[in-house]
Amino acid sequence: MRRPPDSLPRRSREAARHRLIAGKHKDTSGVIVIHSEEHRLQAGRSELNDGQLVPCYEKPARADIVRARIEAVGFGPIVEPTRHGLAPLERVHDAGYLGFLQTAWDEWVKEHGADIDALPLNWVAPGMSRRRVPRSIDGRLGFYSFDAGTPITAGTWRAATAAADSALTGADRLRGGDRSAFSLCRPPGHHAGHAFYGGYCFLNNAAIAAQSLRDGGAARVAVLDVDYHHGNGTQEIFWERGDVLFVSIHADPIDEFPYFCGHADETGAGVGEGANLNLTLPWGTDWTGYAEALAAAAAKIREFGADALVLSLGADTYGGDPISRFRLLSEDFLRMGAAISGIGLPTLFVMEGGYAVDDLGVNVVNVLTGFEQA
Repeated sequence: MRRPPDSLPRRSREAARHRLIAGKHKDTSGVIVIHSEEHRLQAGRSELNDGQLVPCYEKPARADIVRARIEAVGFGPIVEPTRHGLAPLERVHDAGYLGFLQTAWDEWVKEHGADIDALPLNWVAPGMSRRRVPRSIDGRLGFYSFDAGTPITAGTWRAATAAADSALTGADRLRGGDRSAFSLCRPPGHHAGHAFYGGYCFLNNAAIAAQSLRDGGAARVAVLDVDYHHGNGTQEIFWERGDVLFVSIHADPIDEFPYFCGHADETGAGVGEGANLNLTLPWGTDWTGYAEALAAAAAKIREFGADALVLSLGADTYGGDPISRFRLLSEDFLRMGAAISGIGLPTLFVMEGGYAVDDLGVNVVNVLTGFEQA
């Protein structure tokens, strides 16, 4: 399995690091927002949840509500992402997996028709072989996915690549000297790994942005994931990397999706040992408990000595979220933004989860407001 190198050539590291750090001092006002209307092309009909096919929680209204709130409070400007092509995606994801995503819908239609979305039927279990990619589309759906809640549709590839371009454009803005940027990505990305999708995620937008920052000169990058669910894909991508720190604050996976990783004793491997920190919290956590975990995350990031921060911004920690069990209030997201600002790094916010649609815009914009006003 190919992985990107974990360091720049020695002769270029210090000069590249200086360029990024120098950009921190650029005088900017407000938060630029990067968003593509192509997110609407990912509009699944249903997902499997609690034994039933139900309407998808991850739907276009999520991004629409956030954008409407951004416009209402005057954040911006809102700009379209710049196209970056496949190369930055291949720095993070397996080429065979990317090829699968590009063709999966057409192959599904040939086999099953276009009246239903593509959902997997079965998965690889321990002891079963992953040495051969199945020929049939049903086999490959199971080979490359880990749940039945992430439908592939006619527009999935275009929507996912537009989201990745939004994250990459945000990384470009940080390299250009902006203190912060908000990539309003949809579909989200933190559950997508090097060669798998699930949890509503196809391309790992935050990881793609972090790798872009590394390739553009940052000696070290931190990814902080504040989504209610563990960012298992981001952890897997950077598991053996010492140049990218991954810190995740999330519901304890002994009780919560994605269940099979995200535990506190998972700290990385090889040169990545110690560059992975999982801060697990119980159901019912309110701001008091969450603030303690956020302070620990900030301390770890400062200790790591990152040049830039990518923030996987999930707002499903909100008490009213329909598929989560934390108890944060809308005003707590202002406090969250202020605490993130206190880390003192150029920060790219990348949209992840959050399914209390009516309140999502307020909660997301509160994070940005708290960051800007701190």
